[in-house]
Amino acid sequence: MMSSLIFVFLLIILFATDGAVAGGGEGGSRKVSFDENYKVIWGDNHVVSLNQGTELQLTMDNSSGSGFGSKMNYGSGFFHIRIKIPGNDSAGVVTAYYMTSQGERHDELDFEFLGNKEGKPYILQTNVFADGEGNREQRFFVDNIPIRVFKNMSNVGVSYPTKPMQVQATLWDGDSWATDGGKTKTNWSNSPFKANFQGFDVKGCEVLQEGSDIQNCASHKYHWNTPRFWQLDPVRERQYQIVKRRYMIYDYCADRERNSTSHLECQK
Repeated sequence: MMSSLIFVFLLIILFATDGAVAGGGEGGSRKVSFDENYKVIWGDNHVVSLNQGTELQLTMDNSSGSGFGSKMNYGSGFFHIRIKIPGNDSAGVVTAYYMTSQGERHDELDFEFLGNKEGKPYILQTNVFADGEGNREQRFFVDNIPIRVFKNMSNVGVSYPTKPMQVQATLWDGDSWATDGGKTKTNWSNSPFKANFQGFDVKGCEVLQEGSDIQNCASHKYHWNTPRFWQLDPVRERQYQIVKRRYMIYDYCADRERNSTSHLECQK
């Protein structure tokens, strides 16, 4: 049973490994300049603006990766991006799109594309941090279907999210863990690795200051907080269950060895 207070973060990611950046999807029809809603947050000299500012390229070499983030923090909303992730031999390379609050006990919602040796598939890893506690990974081979739902279940002590979050995207070196548990390392002879991003329009409930109350972001004046978004519709629920059975290759709730004390939401 979910609490009556619902905060919805909907993240849509459309991606490709070669050719043009993938298009289509909800909210992606209007071309918006990167500078309208986002800013570079690290690796300035590894960022390239393209197509009159409507496309951004992050690059990574053995000196640095790069990343960008939204100018505002949000308490709820609908967020999407179109990504062209690095192709060929991209083992160890992590392309991430996520939301995060600041501080030690932070909330975070991650989508991380884990690179691989040429000819092997990318893996999409999702993770959730709630009040500073993470280790909620699920990994998938994924297509155009729902692949992660994390419910606000305050009745069992999982109140989420509780803090305003910034939207971020990064390209970084994760060869200590990302591919084959860190056994397959980044091949720097293939650098610079490049990831392209489009679709910078944002629909969210803005929160002016970090630490501000986000209660008003549960208002039904925002369409993503209306009851139809409280759960998947029957078609998407079936798709979601099928993809979990067929394509999920790791689930933190099933990993008792790593999670000696199971997360509360896994006990429901």
